[in-house]
Amino acid sequence: MTSATTRGHDRLRSTAEQATQRLRFGFGRKLPLVLQADPSESGLACLAMVAGFHGHLTDMSTLRARFVMSLSTMNAKTVVDIGAALHLQSRSTRVDHKQLGRLKLPCILHWDMNHFVVLKRVRPDGGIVIHDPAAGEERVKPAELARRFTDITALEFKPGPGFQSQDLRRPAGLGWLLGKVTGLKRSLLQIAMLALSLQVFALATPLFMQWVVDSGVATGDRDLVQLLAAGFVLLVLAQVAIGLMRSWVVLYMVSHINLQWLSNTFTHMLRLPASYFERRQLGEVASRFQSIHTMQGTLGTGFVEGAVDGVMALTLLAVMFFYSVPLTLVVVAAAGLYAALRWAFYPSQRRATEQQLVLASKEQALFMESVQNMQAIKLFNHEPERRARWLDAVVDSMNRLLVTQKISLGLHSFKTLLMGVETVAVVWLAAGLAMDNSLSLGMLFAFASYKTTFSQRFYALIDKLVDLQMMRLQGDRVGDIVRAQAERSSGVSNANRKKLPEDATLEVRGLWFRYADELPWVLQDVNIVFQAGEAAAIVGASGCGKTTLVKLMLGLLQPTRGSILFGGVPIESLGNRAYRKLIGAVMQEDQLLAGSLIDNISFFTERANMERVLASSNTASIHDEIERMPMGYHTLVGGMGISLSSGQKQRLLLARALYKRPKLLFLDEATSHVDAKRENLINEALRPLPITRIIVAHRAEAIRGIPRVIVIENGTVAKDLSSVIVNVTDTMPANHRNENFPVLNNVLSLR
Repeated sequence: MTSATTRGHDRLRSTAEQATQRLRFGFGRKLPLVLQADPSESGLACLAMVAGFHGHLTDMSTLRARFVMSLSTMNAKTVVDIGAALHLQSRSTRVDHKQLGRLKLPCILHWDMNHFVVLKRVRPDGGIVIHDPAAGEERVKPAELARRFTDITALEFKPGPGFQSQDLRRPAGLGWLLGKVTGLKRSLLQIAMLALSLQVFALATPLFMQWVVDSGVATGDRDLVQLLAAGFVLLVLAQVAIGLMRSWVVLYMVSHINLQWLSNTFTHMLRLPASYFERRQLGEVASRFQSIHTMQGTLGTGFVEGAVDGVMALTLLAVMFFYSVPLTLVVVAAAGLYAALRWAFYPSQRRATEQQLVLASKEQALFMESVQNMQAIKLFNHEPERRARWLDAVVDSMNRLLVTQKISLGLHSFKTLLMGVETVAVVWLAAGLAMDNSLSLGMLFAFASYKTTFSQRFYALIDKLVDLQMMRLQGDRVGDIVRAQAERSSGVSNANRKKLPEDATLEVRGLWFRYADELPWVLQDVNIVFQAGEAAAIVGASGCGKTTLVKLMLGLLQPTRGSILFGGVPIESLGNRAYRKLIGAVMQEDQLLAGSLIDNISFFTERANMERVLASSNTASIHDEIERMPMGYHTLVGGMGISLSSGQKQRLLLARALYKRPKLLFLDEATSHVDAKRENLINEALRPLPITRIIVAHRAEAIRGIPRVIVIENGTVAKDLSSVIVNVTDTMPANHRNENFPVLNNVLSLR
């Protein structure tokens, strides 16, 4: 056999294998859409979709508990490794954008240089349909595909040994979302009883027309008509009174429940670890929290009204069948047609709404980011570019909103048409029945009234059911907050608070840390003991792990290995709340809050101790400047308050940390914007205090007179020098003074 023939057979075999791989014998398998909470989760969300397609249904909260992702670990290898942990066998295929039709779908593509999407379908025109974890389902045209498909590698997955079809999703149920809400059942029961009472009047009103026409008008009995009118006036008054009571109970319930719901969610959000907020944009968190307001209207009255509408519709249906079976069947056919059409358009409406929520969240995040960085935007003359980016985000969000509105408009028009045709058909048939004496004129009027009420209630019921289903989208967004694991705060019980360690020794023992299993170690085998009352400086090049070490000692991060002990007790045993009562800190990212200077120094303590406020301000060398301000300590900062210099802000933050009278004081670049002379004054004021001080700094002035310097290099303790430093800058070359602190290594080597 010739080599050409062999190559031809190989190509045929390869083509046959590819065709076999593209065969899908599953029935009804659908590719779920899973959205990410932050950019680092796109690969994880794509795996959730692929696994769900093969029968292993899971959600992001479940996957987050197992796998930690970060932007630096979001690569193809990580996706393959996590897929293997989910018992999915992977195959990496090199293709260009014109060869995507050869792939076994669904598969994962690298997108826009820094993102992953799931390829759902290849269209005949060369375009594709993708599930984007950041934006939902999208149709990508061929020209756009060539630009956005940024890698020649696609990842195919199939179930491997150990793969199980199961549903591990934890839907954000109403109990999860609301938390502990008191009075809910009682209020719902009251509303239901009052609403059902109102339905009795709705059932009785058509009878008034029937009795007046058949028994009053037909016989000419004026007295009967007057009696019926008087009786139904009383019914109307009772209906108004009960309706007023119902509205009052609904108002009370909605206000009461909304307040508890917001309080429960905000309280839980405050208990989340700092890492939750570091991984999410401010606008994203705010958008998810505000989803509660969208849900409140649907849950507040929609749930009860939907249940009442359902009961009322069934009751009216029975009454209508009593009047006329043929006429009722016409009404039922129209109602069934509307219900079928409503549910047929539900997937499209849900998909568009889901995408609109994501895009609206991006727009809000971009807006808040622009406001927060307005100074930089102006300095770089980037107002036009920022405006263009924001407008693009707004247009994208509005386009998705227009899709949902067009669907709603079409459904509303169809409902109006359907109700009109239904009315014509019912009147036509009813007139024939009346002429045949199968239906009295009064019964015709009564049936028409019952039919109108039934149609309104049934259509409203269908709309409310769809709204409740759509509310799950908002529920999933709020669920990202309420289902997130709260920071561990348990530890020493209230009864044992007095037994907290008196010894303020802090020990870092065998500490290892990294942000994710796939990332390199940030800290490796760190062992340090800080004696009570000691002052120590931690120095090193930027990115060597100094701030991470401080966050670990503060309990903001959890060690991967090893432990941190305070007074010989692991800080997790003390509990974060108990431990943090003993410490004060000034971190690089700290900001002042909107309020007076007293509020900020005392951190909004209800009754601030003015003596402590003054003492803290004096130690932080800010008291004299505050006294010179027109309002003194009542001067407002933040919001509409005065602007402070960076150095003033840092000294106020230091005063805030000292107000706690901590046993441990952590200062991470806490005086980086303070002049050298005032920095020396602060160091001199701190020296006699019975506080263990741990200082992170780059500048020599920040650690002038600190008796111990710990040098961190590559995540390890390179040097631990304990001789006293006096006038460090005097020993440094003039051209090195006040520069970044790595030059201190030269100074330390002289000691």
